Amino acid sequence: MSTDLSRRAVLAGGAAALVARPDEARADAPKLSFGFCLNTSTVRDKDGKSRPITELIDIAAKAGYDAFEPWVSEVDAYLKGGGTLKELRKRVADAGLKTADLIGFAEWIVDDADRRKRGLEQAKRDMDWAAELGCPRVAAPPVGATGGASKRDDPKFTQPIIDLVAAADRYRALLDLGAKMGVIPVAEVWGFSKSMRRLGEALLVAVECGDSRGCVLPDVYHLYKGGSDFAGLSLLSASAIGIFHVNDYPKIGRDQINDADRVYPGDGIAPLKDVFAALRKMNYTGFVSLELFNRNYWKQDPHVVAKTGLAKMRAVAA
Repeated sequence: MSTDLSRRAVLAGGAAALVARPDEARADAPKLSFGFCLNTSTVRDKDGKSRPITELIDIAAKAGYDAFEPWVSEVDAYLKGGGTLKELRKRVADAGLKTADLIGFAEWIVDDADRRKRGLEQAKRDMDWAAELGCPRVAAPPVGATGGASKRDDPKFTQPIIDLVAAADRYRALLDLGAKMGVIPVAEVWGFSKSMRRLGEALLVAVECGDSRGCVLPDVYHLYKGGSDFAGLSLLSASAIGIFHVNDYPKIGRDQINDADRVYPGDGIAPLKDVFAALRKMNYTGFVSLELFNRNYWKQDPHVVAKTGLAKMRAVAA
């Protein structure tokens, strides 16, 4: 079989997994349950800094979450403090939690070959850590290719990736790397990115990578910020979504809203009932993760914030 034919064959399987069929769910089917997860950015301290990962595990467990979603920097701080991945994995399990996803920031997508090589080295380390923690996924946002829209994530104001098929090939390299460790990198929609700001752009990268393991990470806030219509979710199948970030937003224009404006689910204007109805219709039973960056919440008791967020997320998901 030629390379092109082989690629098309794999793509056919991948596309079938990514796009929903009308008969996948019946209207009278029973409601499906989701796994509820806490993204640790939701409960940072009053200065916006991450709390120790041991404290974050305690917060998520006591609030009643099924899993938590830590950042690579939090794992790094734990290891530098003398902890081990084996100890951390046991601590998570003893708390009755799972590690649903690890938030990484490797430059896997950039045009510059040297930067991309270093990005893959960083991604390998991140996925090594994830594997040791029993975590099946690592977030793969378009770091370093936001066209200068984020100074934190693109301090060099790198030009955006115009050729998304080339980005798909780079995503395939990331998937191949993760396959060696049993970890799946998830192409994340970033509304402020110039490369993967829309759901369709992230899907193109996942579909055209030529690997049926490809999947995306939609986020309610980022879908709005980037200009995607939530109706697009109805075109997906459950296997297309690695993990789903949940939040809400107030009535602020797409061009003005930012991360700090995110609010508890149900406290804004996002069509969350429709979002969860779409997830339920496609038979998605994966994790929905509460990801907020609200500075007012950071000033409050993190246990109260975590509990409140879970209660509100469950309410809109019902």
